[in-house]
Amino acid sequence: MKIVVLAGGLSTERDVSITSGSQVAKALKEKGHKVVLLDVFMGIEEKVDSIDKLFDDGYDFTKSIIGVSTEIPDLDKIKAMRKDQSDCLFGENVIDICKASDICFLALHGGVGENGQLQAALDMLGIKYTGAGYLGSAIAMDKGITKAVFLHGDVPTPMSKLYKKDSLSNGELDSWCDFPCVVKPCSAGSSVGVSIVESEKDFKDAMIDAFKYEGQVLVEQYIKGREFSIGVLGNKALPIIEIIPKSGFYDYVNKYQAGNTEEICPAVLDEATTKLLQDAACHAYKELHLESYARIDFLLDENDGNIYCLEANTLPGMTPMSLLPQEAKANGIDFPELCEKIVELSLKKYN
Repeated sequence: MKIVVLAGGLSTERDVSITSGSQVAKALKEKGHKVVLLDVFMGIEEKVDSIDKLFDDGYDFTKSIIGVSTEIPDLDKIKAMRKDQSDCLFGENVIDICKASDICFLALHGGVGENGQLQAALDMLGIKYTGAGYLGSAIAMDKGITKAVFLHGDVPTPMSKLYKKDSLSNGELDSWCDFPCVVKPCSAGSSVGVSIVESEKDFKDAMIDAFKYEGQVLVEQYIKGREFSIGVLGNKALPIIEIIPKSGFYDYVNKYQAGNTEEICPAVLDEATTKLLQDAACHAYKELHLESYARIDFLLDENDGNIYCLEANTLPGMTPMSLLPQEAKANGIDFPELCEKIVELSLKKYN
């Protein structure tokens, strides 16, 4: 097949996306596919004489991936690098190249790449793509809407409250009095802007920091316990992975810097708890209208043994050492096979 892997883009998770895209492109080439790796925002700014030749040559916009920086990307600098200075998500030649493919593998994370806008645009252009459609993507990306869906669908989730930016000045922050708590920008991924607040005196500063990323912030009840992630592939739960940061919590640095977090897969759990978590992951997946694959995050309360669903990731990290691929490997599915299986499952949406 001719496959375009879309990566990069304009989000705080740009570096993570480029790493995922590079690994996915390499894996799909190993499986015999003709693959073009494109930065969806930068595109190919020089003249393209033959799109077929791009596929034959295996065009790759970056030949050397160093890894994910500890610093969140400066998006203004990225935008300034584009010759036409346009804010359009699609860079030069991207749409034409995608139209020439059999399917686009979305290796984007966060922002427009994951919130349903890209998916809706591709639908309108008649371009096939991997993962959830625009509706499921939009629901899962917005933590406030996700919470509402979970509550309506009886998916267990921590108590929370959604705040808008004017709450910093109108006294509304005083309505939250349960500490410690977790402060999260509503639609940011990779734990960007997330903090655990131990006391009321630090609450406003944490909210100010979170509002730097967007205009809505979710404040959530803090659950002390074990953290798990569960991949769902084709409506079936994969083996559970446990996440154990060596210090702090599973933030941006701990997620992407090697050696900062211990990951155990399959997680050491009794059979009943394993089934409870996997069933809950599949239930959350269906309630959120997800398709093809996703990753669902949970906490297991150390005091009462209750489980709490935190959120869903519709385009999870895709390197061999990312959480979902580790779970697939525990189920006998290697990384190239997983990438190809995601393509196959996604194509079924269009039958």
